[in-house]
Amino acid sequence: MTPLLSVHGLTKTYGAQIGCADVALELHPGEVLGVVGESGSGKSTLLSCMAGHLTPDAGEVVFDTRAEGPRDVLKMSEPERRMLGRTDWAFVHQNPRDGLRMGVSAGGNVGERLMAVGARHYGEIREAATDWLARVEIAETRVDDRPSTFSGGMQQRLQIARNLVTAPRLVFMDEPTGGLDVSVQARLLDLLRGLVRDLGLSAIVVTHDLAVTRLLAHRLMVMKGGRVVEAGLTDQVLDDPQHPYTQLLVSSVLQV
Repeated sequence: MTPLLSVHGLTKTYGAQIGCADVALELHPGEVLGVVGESGSGKSTLLSCMAGHLTPDAGEVVFDTRAEGPRDVLKMSEPERRMLGRTDWAFVHQNPRDGLRMGVSAGGNVGERLMAVGARHYGEIREAATDWLARVEIAETRVDDRPSTFSGGMQQRLQIARNLVTAPRLVFMDEPTGGLDVSVQARLLDLLRGLVRDLGLSAIVVTHDLAVTRLLAHRLMVMKGGRVVEAGLTDQVLDDPQHPYTQLLVSSVLQV
């Protein structure tokens, strides 16, 4: 089976500091890959390079496009990358305010992404937006409310609705439960797990929280100093870590 995403030799440096170095990975349709490591390990740099938010110094990010098959996203034109980001790709930010239009209603936030791919019928756009608000557990009565009136957890769920309304095939998630209370995190994780399963989503989830990867990810990559030090099936890596750094991460969670 052709991978949905293939990354080869992805490298990004900031002067003498390594962001990520010679990273390679494959992601298949319907698969969720977790990327873990402490702050400064390079996981967010890697995600930003893959998603096109940062330009890497070297490497390829090959996506299996619907129309033309595998293409290196880094060699696409800017309009092609923008269209990819509106259709088959989505990015969920840690801070939902980075992924929402705070001055636009909840329904408008979801509808904007549909309009970006050509939807024009107001009634159909509003109906789709309302449907997606319900799917992320936001009441229909809040459709005209602005995100600034929502709690942090509701803002994150709205950002997820905005991203998934166009049925993307690949979702990048940067610490999707970061900064939320534990009870809100649990609810959001249950929601994400259900959406991933029901929609057959492929996703790459960056997090420092091993519990998040245990719940969401089929496979796991552990990063340290910009490099991948261990990779494998999630349960296998967490239950029987081989690299000393992974062992330290796992043991630090068990000791809390």
